[in-house]
Amino acid sequence: MILARPLLASALLAGLPLAGCDGISGGADGRRESAREFPQADRPISPIVSVRYSSEEARDKVGEARDIMDHAHVAPGMTVADIGAGEGYYTVRLAKRVGKDGRVLAEDIMPEVIDALGQRINRENWSNVSVKLGAPDDPKLPENSFDRIFMVHMYHEIEEPYAFLWHMRPALKPDGEVIVVDSNRPTSEHGTPPKLLACEFLSVGYRLEEMIPRPSSGGYLARFKTVGARPEPDEISTCKLVKE
Repeated sequence: MILARPLLASALLAGLPLAGCDGISGGADGRRESAREFPQADRPISPIVSVRYSSEEARDKVGEARDIMDHAHVAPGMTVADIGAGEGYYTVRLAKRVGKDGRVLAEDIMPEVIDALGQRINRENWSNVSVKLGAPDDPKLPENSFDRIFMVHMYHEIEEPYAFLWHMRPALKPDGEVIVVDSNRPTSEHGTPPKLLACEFLSVGYRLEEMIPRPSSGGYLARFKTVGARPEPDEISTCKLVKE
């Protein structure tokens, strides 16, 4: 079952058939030992081709970060995480929005990216920002810490999504939310179909709160909250897209 309350979510999710979650894991060859207790994604994983989605000037010209933060209800004093932070486009704008009483943790899995982002944070004197090196199957976030966790244009690049979401879940505060921004296209084409996204999150115990289309970018913003107890790794079912 896919839970989507607003009508906008229903409109985006319609027309994408999805088989029942069947718990079948893919082959273990090449997988990390730390992820093998979790099911493997039954879909392509996009390679990381760049740490830059577009230029910061172009993104600001269309008000991207402002629009996303408004829809995510980011407010002064919040603690937020920017997963797959890259060059820090969202990191510094989140830092400005949450202000001196808020905190931002910028995470990425590439050491050279974290080093460069750390230099930017120091150079621009963002005293409310920390940077952290994560792993492909675990963002390594502190528990019960975040009002919002942002995953912008990067979900399709996570090589072990079920393990990643499972490890990430305890980092949310009780009323915290995960904010996913992605393109509405196959994962092989650097996007995530909305129905697939909702199913994978639900398999790990996240409920879809809202799905907002973003026609100008060909994508969407999705808001998730946790629901129920976190499942054991062997209780997580694999979502499978069905070809029409």
